[in-house]
Amino acid sequence: MKKIFNIKRFTFYLWMGLGYLVIGVLGNISMYPQTVHQRSLNDVWQVIYILTVNYFLFERTLPKLSRKHFWYSVALIFGYILLYSGGLCLWNSIGKLVHVFTAIPPPKGKSSGECSEAFGYSVGSVIFFAIVRHIFNHRQLKQAAQQLKIEKQQAELNYLKSQTNPHFLFNTLNNIYSLARDKSDLAPDSILRLSKILRYMLYEAGGEYIAIEQELKIITDYIGLEKLRYDELLRINFNYDVEDMKQALPPLLLIPLVENAFKHGASETRGRPYVDIHLSVKNRQLALYVKNSAGEPAGEGKVKENIGLSNLRRQLELLYTDYNLSVQQQQYEFVATLKINLASHV
Repeated sequence: MKKIFNIKRFTFYLWMGLGYLVIGVLGNISMYPQTVHQRSLNDVWQVIYILTVNYFLFERTLPKLSRKHFWYSVALIFGYILLYSGGLCLWNSIGKLVHVFTAIPPPKGKSSGECSEAFGYSVGSVIFFAIVRHIFNHRQLKQAAQQLKIEKQQAELNYLKSQTNPHFLFNTLNNIYSLARDKSDLAPDSILRLSKILRYMLYEAGGEYIAIEQELKIITDYIGLEKLRYDELLRINFNYDVEDMKQALPPLLLIPLVENAFKHGASETRGRPYVDIHLSVKNRQLALYVKNSAGEPAGEGKVKENIGLSNLRRQLELLYTDYNLSVQQQQYEFVATLKINLASHV
C-alpha cells in the first residue's frame, strides 16, 4: 500500500510553506504596518491549510491526471479550485472559532471581502509552490543524472582495469614460460619478480590513487623481468625526473606503454632491440616518452592499437580532461608520447 505522505517530500513542502510565510510577513510589514502582528498570525493559520492542499495537489493529484480520464481530471481540478476559495474561507472561519484567526477590515478605499482575499492568497501560493517545486525537481534530476554518469564512468573504468590487469599478467607469464621452457637458471628470479608484481596488483593497486614512486617501482620490476628474458641482447635506457615522488597517480596507468614497447617492439626486432623510456613530472605536468625498435618498417596505414593501448586511451578520457597520447611508427622504430595535466583529473 502506497503511503499518503512521503516524509522527505512533505518536509520540503514545510520549507516552502515557511518561505511563503516569510514573504507574506514581509509584505505585511511593508503594506500594513499597523496590523502586521494580526495579519502575520492569520498567515500562519492559512499557511497550514494551503501547504497541505498544495502537497496533495502537486504530489498526489497532478501525477495521476491523464487524457484517458479527461472528465475525471477536470472534476479534480474543479474540486481544487473550490478548496482554494471556499475551503480556505471555511478554514478561516474555523480559526475564528478557536480564536487563532482575526477578521481584519479592509483598508479605507478597498472593498474586497475576506473570501476574495483568501482566494488571492491561495492563487499566489499555487504559483509560488509550482515555481519552487519545478526548480527543486530540475536540480534533483540534474544531480541524479550527474551521479548516474559518474557511476557509469566508474563502472566502465573498473571494467577497463579488469581487462588491462589480466592482459598485463598474461604477457608476464609468457615471459616466465619462455625462461622455463629453455630451462634457464633465471626462471626462479623471474618468478620472484612476478610475485612482487602480483603483490602490488593485489594490495596496492586497488585504490583510486597511488604515489608515483609506487608506479615507478612496478615499472622497474617489469623491466627487470624483461631483462632476464633478453639477457644482454636488449639495450634498455630507463630514466626519470620527478620533482615529487608522492604525487598522486591512478595505479598501472603508465605500464601499458612500457609493456607495449617490449611485447610489440623489442620482441619482434631481428637485430639488436632497444627500449628508451623517460618520465618527467614537474608542476603536475606528466610527460612519458617511450621509444623502441620495431620489426617492420613504417607503413602508410594508421598504427593499429592493441588492447593495452586502446584501454589506456579510454581510461585517459574518463580520468582527465587535459591529456595527449600520441603513437607513431617510424622507420623500424615505434614512438609513444603521453602528456597529462595531473591537475585536470575529473
